[in-house]
Amino acid sequence: MPRALITGITGQDGLYLGEMLTAKGYEVFGLLRGQSNPKVPTVESLVPGVQLLEGDLTDLPSLIGAVEIAQPDEVYNLGAISFVGVSWRQAELTGEITGMGVLRMLEAIRIATGNEMDKVRFYQASSSEMFGKVREVPQRESTPFHPRSPYGVAKTFGHYMTVNYRESYGAFAVSGILFNHESPRRGIEFVTRKVTRGVARIALGVQESISLGNLESRRDWGFAGDYVDAMWRMLQQDTPDDYVVATGETHSIRELLDVAFARVGIDDWSRHVVQDPRFFRPAEVDILVGDPTKAMDKLGWKPTVGFQELVEMMIDNDLAIEREQIDRAERAATRLSRP
Repeated sequence: MPRALITGITGQDGLYLGEMLTAKGYEVFGLLRGQSNPKVPTVESLVPGVQLLEGDLTDLPSLIGAVEIAQPDEVYNLGAISFVGVSWRQAELTGEITGMGVLRMLEAIRIATGNEMDKVRFYQASSSEMFGKVREVPQRESTPFHPRSPYGVAKTFGHYMTVNYRESYGAFAVSGILFNHESPRRGIEFVTRKVTRGVARIALGVQESISLGNLESRRDWGFAGDYVDAMWRMLQQDTPDDYVVATGETHSIRELLDVAFARVGIDDWSRHVVQDPRFFRPAEVDILVGDPTKAMDKLGWKPTVGFQELVEMMIDNDLAIEREQIDRAERAATRLSRP
């Protein structure tokens, strides 16, 4: 039975990856900063049999301990402060976790294996935000990086550190340069989920509008469930390498709004959307679109969920969640009104 250690297992990608690896017969270990994490029940329900270990990407000894306990064949480093907007407000913390956390995880593997790093296959979650002010369209593995946020800078550091350990210590270390990938499990602070949750609440009469920033930004959006499959495929190759994972299509925030509102029967959404200067980035990234040719050719990977299907999936899920909350509130009010 292969063994895998996942940092960031409570996040969207960690949950999908844990599910997938469990279905493939892996023994899955997940790293948590504290056992009181409120997402523990969700992890345990979606990843049956998961073994949760306490550890912190800012604390090297705890990472060494986690590797020694898990004895993993594969390590997936998904842990990070992953919301780009927060990285300007918490730049130092972003650097410590999203950037230096990669170095500490690699060091933990090196120390725990006695410098025999090829015994453990390592995946680093790199990001399309590393391209930032793009030098070419679409972006591929050879495109130079020009990050435009503390998050993008930290991810770039982690990416190059992964390459360095591969070249310095012979580590089987790969980076997946993943473009935006979403799902119903996406956090509500991310723009896609902010839109789908907001539209669901507007359709049900719970709120009137959504406040957003730049509506012209264009992104390459795919389904997170597809992208964790690409992560796994990278670690099954004979030699380590880096791969862009993307759909090759780009869509604007306006298109996202079109699809989301259409799903609930609203054609003109202009009165429901407010542009708020607070949500504009200090340094904007206007367009990101990836070229997944290498991943398709070498990994045999391809996306299975299109943009419209993805947005509609998220809308339907948020409608179900909001209806349940309304029903729960009504039942509670009925109980309180009884003599």
